[in-house]
Amino acid sequence: MRILVTGGAGFIGSNFIRFILNKYPDYKIINLDKLTYCGNLDNLKDVENNSRYRFVKGDISDEKIVNELVKDVDVVINFAAESFVDKSINEAKDFITTNICGTFCLLEAAKKNKINRYIQISTDEVYGSIEKGSFKETDNLKPSSPYSSSKASADLLAYSYWVTFNLPAIITRSSNNFGPYQFPEKVIPLFVTNALKNQPLPLYGDGMNVRDWLYVLDHCRAIDLVLHKGKIGEIYNIGGENEITNVQLTKMILEILDKPTELIKPVEDRLGHDRRYAVDCTKIKKELGWQPQENFQQLLVETINWYKTNEEWWGKLKKGSE
Repeated sequence: MRILVTGGAGFIGSNFIRFILNKYPDYKIINLDKLTYCGNLDNLKDVENNSRYRFVKGDISDEKIVNELVKDVDVVINFAAESFVDKSINEAKDFITTNICGTFCLLEAAKKNKINRYIQISTDEVYGSIEKGSFKETDNLKPSSPYSSSKASADLLAYSYWVTFNLPAIITRSSNNFGPYQFPEKVIPLFVTNALKNQPLPLYGDGMNVRDWLYVLDHCRAIDLVLHKGKIGEIYNIGGENEITNVQLTKMILEILDKPTELIKPVEDRLGHDRRYAVDCTKIKKELGWQPQENFQQLLVETINWYKTNEEWWGKLKKGSE
């Protein structure tokens, strides 16, 4: 199988590329990435010389590059996205351009070249906040930020290409991911790396916002199942079933690192900050047989240990973002 992975130099995309290359010895992957600030080829140092892997620097909104690559693959998996909610509040244009226009460009190329499968990687944030219960795939979308609105728009575009053009599209919506190679603007790597340097951990508002945490390799396993067994035209929620408040998560990180809670620094809450995300994963469990790993504490410890032993990787990223 020949796969075009877009945004493959990012956190989830790079983990997925490594996962697929290790699992399927006859699969070939083209990685198309613009290499914005959070795209990092160091994420894939261990596979860069693999004969079944090829990197192409380019924008998913570039029709010429996209068409040239899509004609040589069987599958497109679109990880490429501007994804930092805080940045979308202040600089929404980039999110519209990449997340909506870029997705449109990929869909057009996929339609033109009659690919076998197109997978749109999305987020639980498209559903908005929920006080009780969990969102199902059939629930209405109520995104709260420019970021989640742009992802919801991309989802609707992908679905419309299935309905109108019979494009073999599938949409996945995951909860918050964590694990190695995550850019240190996101809460877990930010708090871990700050704590390692005895720097403040900026906690939004009262810290009682609830998130469900999904280990990145569990997410990769789920996408693998969707790729091979998922039903065309369907949406699959992917959650870790590890709901925790932000303040609880912060204290866990500090406890694991044996750092004082005095490092927690409450800051003004983010605009439009959703209170709680939660997705119902019954569908992917029953139809595809997927299950997340159960021990969140252990996976968090492993993730923290990865950042402890890879300061060379994240140190220059934090320095570059200052």
